[in-house]
Amino acid sequence: MHDDRQEQKRSGIADSLLMQMFGRPKSLLGRLGGFILARTKRDFISWAIDLLDVRPDETVLEVGFGPGVSIEILAAMMPTGYVAGVDASQEMVEQARARNAKAIEAGSVQLHYGSVEALPFADDTFDKALAINSMQVWSDAIVGLREMRRVMKVGGRMALGFTRQSGQSRTGLPETIAAAGFTEVHLVETEQGFCAIATK
Repeated sequence: MHDDRQEQKRSGIADSLLMQMFGRPKSLLGRLGGFILARTKRDFISWAIDLLDVRPDETVLEVGFGPGVSIEILAAMMPTGYVAGVDASQEMVEQARARNAKAIEAGSVQLHYGSVEALPFADDTFDKALAINSMQVWSDAIVGLREMRRVMKVGGRMALGFTRQSGQSRTGLPETIAAAGFTEVHLVETEQGFCAIATK
């Protein structure tokens, strides 16, 4: 019994550290987690963005942008478009703003500290929406998905990407997305993980 309690305590500490580094990053651990994510996930991020079929003049939202790698990729692809993001970690907002300083200054990128459950955008604003390794740490997935749907234009496409290390299960995911009002939900897989694609 004593060993079980010790194991649970160690497991709890490990989970807490991982959450600080990758779930809702903060402090020095969050900074380190951001650098790790920026270096190791670029190929997967590019793959997920390709699935969105983004055009140069579109508006794209990313929820949980982390260190801002996907924001950087999108901004480079969309010379006449607009990219906005929301992240629940102040540390990640700071890293992403530094990474995308020129695009922010030019007015083509806008990054916010905030929650997916209360997005600071008007209805029908975005052509496309993206979230990578993000949904599994939302406090309420259905509420978050409905908010993403609210700010998307009719016919807009959403991509939810998950690497193998995300902990997100495929089981029940299409049903959850459909319950939030999306249509044409399907999963696409790669060696690094999978992506759920859906339409408003």
